[in-house]
Amino acid sequence: MKRMAMICATLALSGCATVHESYAPDGRKAYALNCSGWARGWDKCLRAAGNLCGAAGYTVVDRNEEDASSFGGGFSNGSGGYSGIQTKERTMMVECKPPG
Repeated sequence: MKRMAMICATLALSGCATVHESYAPDGRKAYALNCSGWARGWDKCLRAAGNLCGAAGYTVVDRNEEDASSFGGGFSNGSGGYSGIQTKERTMMVECKPPG
């Protein structure tokens, strides 16, 4: 329960980076962070990791960035169209360092 409250607080402070408890490839507990989109950058993931792990710090286990596209469209008043925007898919996995 305490960990879930910490994750919720991190989400509130991180400005749109999403955080999910996960496991690193070696089986240790880790956190998967997502800061994808044109309005978000690596700073959102880094801030979320710092808020989550506190003064002990963290180790970046994996980091990935790929180009992505977002498309939308619609019809209004007899006219319509489609539009698209280039975005970035950014994910990071971190492990919190043990305190002290």
